Amino acid sequence: MPIIINLDVMLAKRKMSLTELSIRVGVTMSNLSILKTGKAKAVRLETMDAICRVLDCQPGDILEFRR
Repeated sequence: MPIIINLDVMLAKRKMSLTELSIRVGVTMSNLSILKTGKAKAVRLETMDAICRVLDCQPGDILEFRR
């Protein structure tokens, strides 16, 4: 799939663990792990909004399209 998930990069930049993000966003660790590993088939805009608010970033910082 040409869409790359850079959640791990943003977590490293913010020095935040997946566990902390899960607590602050209110999404289960398993769902964030699926997203982080690129295995997610879809992401709710509400979830993306919460992640971007917590990480203080734009959706384009997390999602990348490659050909």
